Amino acid sequence: MKRLFAAAALTVGLFSSGMALAAEKTVTLAVENMYCPSCPYIVKKSLTSVPGVSKAVVSLEKKTAIVTFDDEKTTIEAMTNATFDAGYPSELAK
Repeated sequence: MKRLFAAAALTVGLFSSGMALAAEKTVTLAVENMYCPSCPYIVKKSLTSVPGVSKAVVSLEKKTAIVTFDDEKTTIEAMTNATFDAGYPSELAK
């Protein structure tokens, strides 16, 4: 009985730790067409509406968006499509 309980606990621990270590990544996007103080708000709103994006920090001065996302739920293409649809073409910063 103890072995069964230990095996079950180990299995649950392994599966839950794998979920806790979801592939969260951070990328910087170069964003075009940002010229006014409301532009970063619109870009941020478009990015955070993408499922899997947990955080977006947008800089008008640098014309960038630093995005934290779960790569199992979304892609860079989905994020760049979201900004494009909002009127702000973007690409992975070089």
